[in-house]
Amino acid sequence: MADPLLPIGDGHTPLADEDYEDYDGLIPSYIVTRGELNDVETANIADALVRRRVPGTNTVLDPKYLRDLHRDMFGQVWGWAGKDRTREVVVGVDPDDVAVQLRVLTDNARHWVADEVFPIDELATRFHHRLVQIHVFRNGNGRHGRAATDLVLRSLGNVPFTWGAGLAVTPEELRARYIAALRRADIHDFANLVAFVRT
Repeated sequence: MADPLLPIGDGHTPLADEDYEDYDGLIPSYIVTRGELNDVETANIADALVRRRVPGTNTVLDPKYLRDLHRDMFGQVWGWAGKDRTREVVVGVDPDDVAVQLRVLTDNARHWVADEVFPIDELATRFHHRLVQIHVFRNGNGRHGRAATDLVLRSLGNVPFTWGAGLAVTPEELRARYIAALRRADIHDFANLVAFVRT
């Protein structure tokens, strides 16, 4: 099933027409449109998540596991899958800080779990927000972050988030609401994001 929170764009748009620097890492040589790229990424993600068992919580909350998850989700499509971002981007910490901030996040999240610092949904929401905010990889951070968060929830014996699937809105509106909720969380207001992920 396609992720309704995929980047918005005309599926027929040639990749050459888009301002996107990372096509040098594209593995399938036949891909020429945004729609073809979305299709192969969706298939790669589905295959990776079907094969992945739910590990223990401490395993999911480990930087190596999170990098391996990204590699499994995107490795058939991108040569840089699972590798830390080395470029500045609009969203994300300085590339030189990615590894440290990912370690800080996983250590913090392990503490949140062990000491029951937050209710489970808030804990998972805060983990997701910070993982996306760090922006570990060149691309796929939202999709990776949602998959990783659902694995955290499942490892704790909880049902994965719905990510707004219950909202009767267009994919564009769904994505806009998700991004707006992430931005509220940037200023430490997690209420909208906690509500969105279970809608």
